[in-house]
Amino acid sequence: MQNSNPPPLPPPPSFLPIGDRKTVLSFVFGSSLFALLLFLTLSSSLSPYSYSSSSSSSPHIPPDPFLFPTRQSHRVIYHDNNSSDPTPPSIAYLLSGSNGDLGRIVRLLYATYHPRNQYLLHLDRFASNSDREQLALKVQSVPIFRAAQNVHLIGKADFVYPKGSSSISFTLHGASILLRLSTNWDWFISLGVGDYPLVTQDDLLHIMSFLPKDLNFVNHSSYIGWKESKRLKPVIVDPGLYLSEKNVMFHASQKRVLPNAYRLFTGSSFNILSRNFMEFCVVGIDNLPRTILMYFANTPSSLSNYFPTVICNSRQFNKTILNHNLLYANFDTPPKEKHLGSDDFDVMVRHGAAFATGFRSDDPILDRIDREILKRRQGKVVPGGWCLGGFGNDTCSVWGDADILRPGPRARGLEKLLVGLLSNGTFGSRQCIYE
Repeated sequence: MQNSNPPPLPPPPSFLPIGDRKTVLSFVFGSSLFALLLFLTLSSSLSPYSYSSSSSSSPHIPPDPFLFPTRQSHRVIYHDNNSSDPTPPSIAYLLSGSNGDLGRIVRLLYATYHPRNQYLLHLDRFASNSDREQLALKVQSVPIFRAAQNVHLIGKADFVYPKGSSSISFTLHGASILLRLSTNWDWFISLGVGDYPLVTQDDLLHIMSFLPKDLNFVNHSSYIGWKESKRLKPVIVDPGLYLSEKNVMFHASQKRVLPNAYRLFTGSSFNILSRNFMEFCVVGIDNLPRTILMYFANTPSSLSNYFPTVICNSRQFNKTILNHNLLYANFDTPPKEKHLGSDDFDVMVRHGAAFATGFRSDDPILDRIDREILKRRQGKVVPGGWCLGGFGNDTCSVWGDADILRPGPRARGLEKLLVGLLSNGTFGSRQCIYE
């Protein structure tokens, strides 16, 4: 008699072979779709609980009128009052740190502070809730921050893996919050605790007030070189995009071909980006930023390639790019960022850049920058034209019009650098050139 029972099914495999093409493509599609949905969610609706302002519990109270009595042209103290001086710009800063970086992010805030700017602070999920609470209390205790109401904290922290693609998600998240916090800022800058300014904000705002507001400072090159095999063809899945706890990066053995629907450009993770371009990336109706985001969602160290690729493939913005990010960095060969020390100070200053990267925590070179360049005392903000107090520790305990700028000698170095970049045909000849 024939057995009517069907034969038993074979046991399921205990693992899926990573090298299998279908498995890899499933991982790629799934994580890319997740990144796109996350991006669209952040762009379209921002929960009020995703950030907390450092200002008082009554956000409808306007900032101190002594800081913003008018919105007229700024006055430069070492010049005669000239009505032709342009209105000073405003910069939106995204300042980020991780576990153990509480003191460093506060120092970076003090070093970059100006009442005209906007600041969004973020300690990622590797940091403790205690650190985030202490950061909020520290910010709320500073009178000028309360008066200007321009320092804010992200309450619901993100996981950020610099070697993955979650850094793009975090940057776009921060930009979307800053776009909603203020309609007045002109440029977006994201700084980590390893970065530090080499000019005062009065220097930077004074020089940038003479520049077109749509200018983007982005290091870029179409020469891919070693990055093709190390950063563009490999497939990864960043746990920061889909897991709520720390985990290792998933690396697939399968590699993919490079896209031919657009051209890839590489660059730096540090850029100075215009408000118009950030709106284009976050809420623009053009699908290009989202299409490129789909590709870089599964690419190692993708933040350094995302913005250069988007801007150079956009007809709207590829003529607004300056091939320099105003950042000083010291690299070995092959390219690997070196830490900066006291021996780098003179070269760094002569370079003329507005910022530098590669600083260790509490390195003596930071104290020298504070003392000789920023004129900043420990635990205080950098004094500027808005400070009306006498010389000493309490220079900025009394404040006035934030539109008054007091640029110093370092403004000349930044001006010289920019004049060289924008003159003699250098500007147009280095914009998104495909090699």
